[in-house]
Amino acid sequence: MIIKEKDTDSFKEIKPNIMYYGTPTLLLNTLNEDGTTNISPMSSSWALGDCIVLGIGLEGKAIENLDRHKECVINLPSPNLWENIEKISSYTGKKNVPSYKKEIGFTYKKDKYVSAELTPLKSKTVLPTRIEECPIQIEAAVKNIRIPEYNSLFAIVETQVLHFHANESIIQNENYINPSKWSPLIYNFRHYFELGREVGKTFRSET
Repeated sequence: MIIKEKDTDSFKEIKPNIMYYGTPTLLLNTLNEDGTTNISPMSSSWALGDCIVLGIGLEGKAIENLDRHKECVINLPSPNLWENIEKISSYTGKKNVPSYKKEIGFTYKKDKYVSAELTPLKSKTVLPTRIEECPIQIEAAVKNIRIPEYNSLFAIVETQVLHFHANESIIQNENYINPSKWSPLIYNFRHYFELGREVGKTFRSET
């Protein structure tokens, strides 16, 4: 194998301000002090086994709630909900809006369900509610919260799945999600996308 030393014609090193290179959008539901639910649009997450890891900014309401009450619901919206999400994207659940958020246009909003025109559903065991319009809703317990020593702007939150709820329209063979009927809303460099056509599957696919 011949390894090229450089390819100046096709590639250029850049320094992007954002690194959202295309991950599913999620709506993280956490418990407020008064027992109501806060909704936080997010896109930093990954899953392995029954563990879902979240990247959460330290100055928002979500991390404040999770530090106090270690339960949450991870709601996965379909592409048709992007406008609902955008209706609350500039809101924060913190009454005292952090200065940097205020500078870029964030304002305080308590009832994000009303603003986003979404519907709360009672969860099976956790206190934060689920979002009815989201085809997948995952109740989870927070197992660890860590602030990286190299960056104090966000926390890495490890959660364990307790209950996985899926709309019947996307379920196949009892406990599987039909990938041809489920499409996550993708956050791609701060633009919303839906999945395109299927091009293949891995040898480990069970469907």
